[in-house]
Amino acid sequence: MPGRHNYRALQAFEAVSRHLSISKAASELGVTQSAISHQIRLLSTTLGERLLRKDGRGVALTPAGEKLAKRLQSA
Repeated sequence: MPGRHNYRALQAFEAVSRHLSISKAASELGVTQSAISHQIRLLSTTLGERLLRKDGRGVALTPAGEKLAKRLQSA
């Protein structure tokens, strides 16, 4: 996956991890919910880890997602 796409996927994941909401992350980044979901799927596939799970009406971080979110916060 080229670098620009990695950046977009990480940016999407970081927003979702803060909001625990795909729709709020999409609104913040000015893209569609579908675009956010696509980026999260790409990132999960690239890393070989599931990063999010559904939690009621929102999402929750998996242990791998929590670890990545912490690393992104410090960056």
